[in-house]
Amino acid sequence: MATQLKLKEYEIQSEPYYAQLGNEIDLFEASYKNRIPVLLKGPTGCGKTRFMEHMAWRLQRPLITVSCHDDLTAADLVGRFLIIGGETRWSDGPLARAVRAGGICYLDEIVEARKDTTVVIHPLADDRRVLPIEKTGELLGAPPEFCLAISYNPGYQSVLKDLKQSTRQRFVSIEFDYPDAELETEIVIRESGLDEDMAKRLVKFAAMTRNLKGNGLEEGASTRLLVHAAKLMACGVSPPVACRGAICETLTDDPDMLKAVSELSASLF
Repeated sequence: MATQLKLKEYEIQSEPYYAQLGNEIDLFEASYKNRIPVLLKGPTGCGKTRFMEHMAWRLQRPLITVSCHDDLTAADLVGRFLIIGGETRWSDGPLARAVRAGGICYLDEIVEARKDTTVVIHPLADDRRVLPIEKTGELLGAPPEFCLAISYNPGYQSVLKDLKQSTRQRFVSIEFDYPDAELETEIVIRESGLDEDMAKRLVKFAAMTRNLKGNGLEEGASTRLLVHAAKLMACGVSPPVACRGAICETLTDDPDMLKAVSELSASLF
């Protein structure tokens, strides 16, 4: 049991690289100290998950990440009875494991989960800080070290996929965005080993694609995609091929839009 609660496999052993954008680290640490859950919001690929890894390392807590989706049930989060060796045994889900271990549970893209699933986090996200496990009758109290964090991308909000006010108003919200050009260039260089001139061109290309958001593209190129392209280029792939494979083809399937984005790339490389 002790080994299970330590959750060694979820501990961050070395410092994940994270470039601070503003006061997000101080705000998270203050929220953690006061046992307030945290909501991260921002576009895809802007560093929310890396930020969570960095904070777990700073706070020396295990980090259990759950990628939410339409089929995620409350049992997937809390746990279920399983037949093991001919015996029926209870198996904790990731949320229950994080609570028992005093770890950080990070629910990524929370709006993708079913509404009846997100309700299960409400007792954990207010002053009660408890997780009711209905199937066993247990009321699992969260230790002081436990932290609940969720994230979502406001750009994908719709009537069907919105975060209810009854959920939102339990959290401290931290807004993320893409870094400014100078910092984003530094991140690309640090993550890929690409030279500064090429990294600057990639960042300029990303800015061009982001200006097309809502005008043919659902999203512009994320910092994550820039790092992918930069890694390909650092390995000897030509810039046009790297940009098309890592960025252009990833952003759109529309032939006309793909041609337009590729022309933007060609103007820089």
